[in-house]
Amino acid sequence: MAEKLWQKKTVVNAEIEKYTVGRDREMDLYLAPYDVLGSIAHITMLESIGLLTADELARLTAELRKIYEVAERGEFEIEEGVEDVHSQVELMLTRELGDIGKKIHSGRSRNDQVLVDLKLFMRAEIKTLVEVCDELFTTLISQSNRYKDVLMPGYTHLQVAMPSSFGLWFGAYAESLVDDLMLLQAAYKVVNRNPLGSAAGYGSSFPLNRSMTTDLLGFDSMDYNVVYAQMSRGKTERILSSAMASIAATVSKLAFDACLYNSQNFGFIKLPDEYTTGSSIMPHKKNPDVFELTRAKCNKLQSLPFQITLITNNLPSGYFRDMQLIKESFLPSFDELKECIKMTSEMAGLIKVNADILSDDRYKYMFSVEEVNRRTRQGVPFRDAYRQVGIEIEEGRFVPDMKVSHTHEGSIGNLCNDKISALEQQAVAGFNFSRAEEACNALLGR
Repeated sequence: MAEKLWQKKTVVNAEIEKYTVGRDREMDLYLAPYDVLGSIAHITMLESIGLLTADELARLTAELRKIYEVAERGEFEIEEGVEDVHSQVELMLTRELGDIGKKIHSGRSRNDQVLVDLKLFMRAEIKTLVEVCDELFTTLISQSNRYKDVLMPGYTHLQVAMPSSFGLWFGAYAESLVDDLMLLQAAYKVVNRNPLGSAAGYGSSFPLNRSMTTDLLGFDSMDYNVVYAQMSRGKTERILSSAMASIAATVSKLAFDACLYNSQNFGFIKLPDEYTTGSSIMPHKKNPDVFELTRAKCNKLQSLPFQITLITNNLPSGYFRDMQLIKESFLPSFDELKECIKMTSEMAGLIKVNADILSDDRYKYMFSVEEVNRRTRQGVPFRDAYRQVGIEIEEGRFVPDMKVSHTHEGSIGNLCNDKISALEQQAVAGFNFSRAEEACNALLGR
């Protein structure tokens, strides 16, 4: 069995070890490539301050790049008896290079090591989140433009209210995603700061060059105060999970609308048959299970910031093992959210709309406001026009004029989709992922 990084003479009780390690070996597989990246940056800095020779740096870097390729292929494993990803990487180095492998931990603690792993992981996951959100945005804007002239009822209190359109409906969710991306960009700015060199949260007596590792890893800046760097554990995850929850809320609401509008009682849209499921006893059923599961998964994801808050909100400064538990909910959440977004994008692009909704008399009263406004434009005081139309509805004399001529910004006749698209492109460009990518590629010799 491999020695622990912290092991001395005392052998820890096996049950205690199992309890304290928990699911770390499973969760740390998410962090393997980022642990290697952080280690390459760290040893490059160690060589610059004389704690490694140029030859040792070259040999360690070459071996770490091999380990990165293993992780990149999804073949990295944490062996039985090895505590975490940090221990496994160091074990693999010492097997190949002997005592040189033991030198990589100088000036570093597992505390700042996992912090930098998590920051690099989050940074990479934000990039993929932005990419899938961009795909969903493009789908929604395309559908908005495609069906911009097809009217549908708008609702307040789930009562038929005023004319809306499928252009407005699809476009509303597209613009909602833009706000979500702006929130995600704020989280990215918090994520993209370097904690490496804070060690256990109180720095090191080695003359570490933290600016160097910041540049090597492509961070915007470092978490300057070493105590705060440690305090950012949990806080950073909570901030990012709040941005993720905002995206999940948008997708969940869209999923609920789709389920509602697809039902026979509404009949506004038709979902693609290949994305629905059947009933074991009712042969006519075509269930919107994909959107129902998406709604549930996204609602679950919205609980994530609160889970992290409840784990961390009564902790003082410094490191505590409580934070280990955050990984179990947090790390897998990215895959789940991306899956929901991708599935929603696929389905939204295949939705067919009912262009003949308004032939049903139940929707005729949604044109009452149009009539009130028409009379007001003709000189009738608004309150009198409202009363006239209201009485005609009560007496069954109201005959709707179904022509709608909204022209102001963001209305049925002026969706402003070009402006929404420009705002989205500005938000995506604002992440500036290229600097981080170039830095990591340089570390990997690519």
